[in-house]
Amino acid sequence: MKAVFLDRDGVINSLVYYPEQGVLDSPFTPEQFRLLPGVAQAIRKYHKMGYKVILASNQPGIAKGILSEEAFEAIRRKMKRELAKEGAFLDGEYYCPHHPEAKVKRLKANCGCRKPEPGLLLQAAKDMGIELSRSWMIGDGLTDVKAGKRAGTRTILMGRKKCELCQLMDEEDVRPDAIAPDLLAAAQHILKQEAK
Repeated sequence: MKAVFLDRDGVINSLVYYPEQGVLDSPFTPEQFRLLPGVAQAIRKYHKMGYKVILASNQPGIAKGILSEEAFEAIRRKMKRELAKEGAFLDGEYYCPHHPEAKVKRLKANCGCRKPEPGLLLQAAKDMGIELSRSWMIGDGLTDVKAGKRAGTRTILMGRKKCELCQLMDEEDVRPDAIAPDLLAAAQHILKQEAK
């Protein structure tokens, strides 16, 4: 069995700008959660190609004390509802709730599941019988690419190449197998690879 692993924030849903901190981050309320255009369509394409679609995401908001467990669950429910409205679904969801500098003591950890470590992908592969060498990891950061490479998947970096990112790829010695502007373009790339 093969899978497409998807990061969540910046891949499935849009990032939220928080002007007080001057940062883009995860949504912290269900109201802030917005599916990106074409996501449900892309997920349907992956399923049609015979892939399981599995979310693999670092979610340290609870550990950092900026997100309640109730809000986290409400965001998950909204994501599922929004996907279902467009006839799409996820086969699995794997989250790393830890952070090495967590305020919540039980979640303070240097763990093997926080990307760039491959723990989330390895656990999903074990749970669902996934062949990682036939699978893909798609994310909007180099941590996603590294996690995919370490797990043995092919990788797609979402977004457009930026000079700073190219330099960082050289410094970190990590390169995705492809770069796509969005999840639908990533689906087209995988479809072409399948046809080879």
